[in-house]
Amino acid sequence: MNIETHLRNLRESLEVIRESIEKGLVERQRTLGFNTSAASADMLEAFLHKKNLIDPGFVIKHEWPKSKNKVKEKLPFEFPHKNEVLELILKIEEKRNVLCYGKPQKEEVLQELLA
Repeated sequence: MNIETHLRNLRESLEVIRESIEKGLVERQRTLGFNTSAASADMLEAFLHKKNLIDPGFVIKHEWPKSKNKVKEKLPFEFPHKNEVLELILKIEEKRNVLCYGKPQKEEVLQELLA
């Protein structure tokens, strides 16, 4: 995908996240899980495209940050604040499956995801 497509997808995810906040975090936890994960992947891909570090056909899978070996394999190059960025994405991904497929979480857990 190109940068414009990632930015369009990011805008969509952010809009859905805003709507979820307005309707109630607890009632929309699956939506938050999916869209925070998708938004983080789109932001990273758009950034890496802008820095010319990946080709337009390169796709970042949301689960990669969970595996340090996978990250080293798929993202072997350096970029500004790489460790910090990947740690933030990892925090989102650690909550993703619980929010999407697990039991309802407390509002505090959902607010932490959005912080």
